[in-house]
Amino acid sequence: MSLINWRNRYDLMPGFPKWVDNFFRDEDIRTGFWPKRMEMPAVNIKETDTTFELEVAVPGMKKDDFKIEVKEGMLYISAETSSEQEEKEENYTRKEFNFSSFSRSFWLPENVKTDDIKANYKEGMLQVTLPKAEVKVVEKTKMIKVK
Repeated sequence: MSLINWRNRYDLMPGFPKWVDNFFRDEDIRTGFWPKRMEMPAVNIKETDTTFELEVAVPGMKKDDFKIEVKEGMLYISAETSSEQEEKEENYTRKEFNFSSFSRSFWLPENVKTDDIKANYKEGMLQVTLPKAEVKVVEKTKMIKVK
């Protein structure tokens, strides 16, 4: 038995309905033909002997735009920014606005000191330093006497 791809013989333009749906989506007409992908900032994670360091590439933002919080063993980094421009002339008014946001979350290892986490934003790079706590090493073998 073989499988045969079925096509309705009356379907003269098989891609047309999808093209029409894409055209009338609630998006800018210039970008409505291609699906939008969610923009997420790139993140580098580096481990040293004493810290974990996150570098988040977020150019064009201000340090007040960021919200960083630790909750239930997770590190949440988010940001929102908006801008608005209005230009009034004699016979026209032009108003433009822009809004962008992102949110990232990371599971924290158990050996992170959550009270000592620090963040710094400079030249489009958000740097989050997560200091490590000292982990007590437990001996692997231990003899126990039976009484």
